[in-house]
Amino acid sequence: MSQQNHLSWLNELPEAFQTYRGNRKVDEVECIIPDLAGMSRGKAMPLSKFSPEHTLFLPISIFYQTITGEDVEMDIENQWAEGDMQLKPDMSTAMAVPWAKEATLQVIHDLVDQKGEPVKYAPRNVLKRVIELYNAQGWQPIVAPELEFYLIKPNVDPNEPIQPPVGRTGRSGSGRQSYSMSAVDEYGPVIDTIYDYAEDAGLRIDTVIQEDGAGQVEINLSHADPLLLADQVFYFKRIIREAALNNGMFATFMAKPMRDEPGSAMHIHQSVLDKHTGKNIFSDENGDASEAFFHFIGGSQKYLKQVMPLMAPNVNSYKRFESDTNSSAPTNMAWGYDNRATGLRVPNSKSQDRRLENRIVGVDSNPYLSIAASLVCGYLGLMNKIKPNEPAAGEIEDEVDALPKTLDEALAIFTDAEDVHQALGVDFCQVFAEVKREEMRQYHREISPWEREHLLLNV
Repeated sequence: MSQQNHLSWLNELPEAFQTYRGNRKVDEVECIIPDLAGMSRGKAMPLSKFSPEHTLFLPISIFYQTITGEDVEMDIENQWAEGDMQLKPDMSTAMAVPWAKEATLQVIHDLVDQKGEPVKYAPRNVLKRVIELYNAQGWQPIVAPELEFYLIKPNVDPNEPIQPPVGRTGRSGSGRQSYSMSAVDEYGPVIDTIYDYAEDAGLRIDTVIQEDGAGQVEINLSHADPLLLADQVFYFKRIIREAALNNGMFATFMAKPMRDEPGSAMHIHQSVLDKHTGKNIFSDENGDASEAFFHFIGGSQKYLKQVMPLMAPNVNSYKRFESDTNSSAPTNMAWGYDNRATGLRVPNSKSQDRRLENRIVGVDSNPYLSIAASLVCGYLGLMNKIKPNEPAAGEIEDEVDALPKTLDEALAIFTDAEDVHQALGVDFCQVFAEVKREEMRQYHREISPWEREHLLLNV
């Protein structure tokens, strides 16, 4: 086969990539997958070595590692034989790598085993499994994520606290300026770079706003298919990090990077369409809220606590929920109409746009897993016709239906969540829990700066 025929697929890539590519020669292809933490892993190769039919291999052991890279011993037969997974490119995800010096393509790959079966531990496959549960009922779930993150001064010493960045005025960012256009303009070059990278990649941003925290920004994405949106969040996190680095800053998706500043969430707006009619099943023929809508809420209330490790997966995640640290994060599973004090909010909307906003999810979560977990809760509510509590009005004072306060507590609840395990996949849930438990063991062995400061000479 001639080189020209071998690369004919390049001309079938989206218009955004063709514009980015221009007359340049494409240098490299990045073949990537999301790991348990939602970070990019994979292999890069010269363009001449890649084709849509090309199969790559990675060891399955990448799913047996903690966030620190430590291996986790589990009760898995021949665990350290480290059998290979096959990487199959999903060409619908192909897009530019805008920060690369030469024209570069990146493609998200699906993972199958040597028999061609989906790898159960792969986050993208977990979300696909949940979408199939909906499709089997004739439903199409729709989501719209909102990403909050911080722009910060480069932090190269983990013992030093994180600080807000210096903006165009030469002053460090200050908090409590939500929706301020001046605050967004302060970091204009970073925001401009994000827009430029997004355009090159063919990604669309709905809105950009300044959040409460010093240097905290929110980017909203338009509603669409859950897998498409999870892919976009996966790509956007990398784009945002690179845009910040190219402007002398870091971008962090830690749930609570600064003690006295609000945490960062990834609110998920959710609705469900009838696949045959295209109508929102959350509204009845009269435009009123349907029984299905309340069952979706009921399932969310019942099961969200059981999937917390997927929506708040790190030790730091739970500091976002501490009510005495300038946090606006909900600490409950109550629901209410246009009420941001609740974990589950029903925004004002027209009947065809009726939806439920999950405000519990942290932006430090893997988007494939947190979207899957949130949708599973609603699915179980629909299937079991679970009725919700009465809607909450105003602020919530008591601790009824309070969220877990630590990852340890959340993992204990997750371990016994049989219905959730069946929906997400038992094998995946067992591996995920073991990895997280090992991360907890590693964390508890650490000696923190607080301990050194207050205990070293005072006890």
